[in-house]
Amino acid sequence: MFRAILSESRPAFHKFTRNMSSMKAIVIDKTGGPEVLQFKDSPKPKAEAGQILVKNHAIGVNYIDTYHRKGIYPVPTPFIPGAEGAGEVVEVGSDVTDFKVGDRVAYTGSKSYAEFTPVPVLSAGKIPDNVSYSDASALLLQGLTAWTMVRDGYSVKKGVHAAAGGVGLLLCQMANLLGATVIGTVSNDEKAKLAKQNGAHHIINYSHEDTVARVQELTNGEGCHAVLDGVGASTFETSLKSVRRLGTLISFGNASGVVPPISIAILGEKSIKLMRPRLYAYIATKEEKDKWWGELFQLLADKKINIEIYKTYKLEDAKTAHTDIESRKTVGKLLLEFANNER
Repeated sequence: MFRAILSESRPAFHKFTRNMSSMKAIVIDKTGGPEVLQFKDSPKPKAEAGQILVKNHAIGVNYIDTYHRKGIYPVPTPFIPGAEGAGEVVEVGSDVTDFKVGDRVAYTGSKSYAEFTPVPVLSAGKIPDNVSYSDASALLLQGLTAWTMVRDGYSVKKGVHAAAGGVGLLLCQMANLLGATVIGTVSNDEKAKLAKQNGAHHIINYSHEDTVARVQELTNGEGCHAVLDGVGASTFETSLKSVRRLGTLISFGNASGVVPPISIAILGEKSIKLMRPRLYAYIATKEEKDKWWGELFQLLADKKINIEIYKTYKLEDAKTAHTDIESRKTVGKLLLEFANNER
């Protein structure tokens, strides 16, 4: 009764309290194309035990977001998409001691396409003072994916490797840093130029070049020690043919679609190692997360790697961001943000 009286006699106060308990977010009620991304009011979450509540300043856009949107990786609907973000801690759970209100953090996980995101402490880390929210969010998921691949998936040493896909620029930088000769495969001249700038020693433009033939030419007929392929269905066979005897093929993405089931026998001719990594298997414990996050942000702080941000969109323009990333014409990272956010 008291709340009803306030609602009638104090409309301004009613509006204020409603806004305090809600937030703006992208919500998916049913899977499908970019049109299912709805920008609307959603209940504002709270920090439960073991969580922090983050006010997002920068939100990363990743191919995995499109897989969730389309139902390739099923998520119960309705849901808020998004797998990474960076922002300010505004609330901590009752048992949280590692973070405090005001900390600048980045995180992996879910529900980042929103004004506020509840984040398990295991999924969050503090951002170094000299790293912006935008750079932290642009680096985190793709950077961890690339770094774990070149340090553990295939421990890069001096040799010849090929990289393709959305994580490609970071892979070029990191593999080059570790002493590899890098072959970058691209679809156009703009991407070729950027791959060169980011450490690729050789470029193959597969829109008009025979990738397998060029790899054989560049490797004296032996093939690559490792092929890191984020494109998926349309490039898997080419990647397999580009690997040398006793080499490694890492298939880490589905930009062109999911790789169809294969017969394990196809690996036998050259005794190829095949890996399909998932990042979260590498950061399942605090010790693992601290190791990989620490190494990655140290590379950024020491300016040993660079961040290429293609474009920043307003959160309400998430449909456009998804359309752009699925066109495969973008180069570098796509971000979402709210107006007037600090970068």
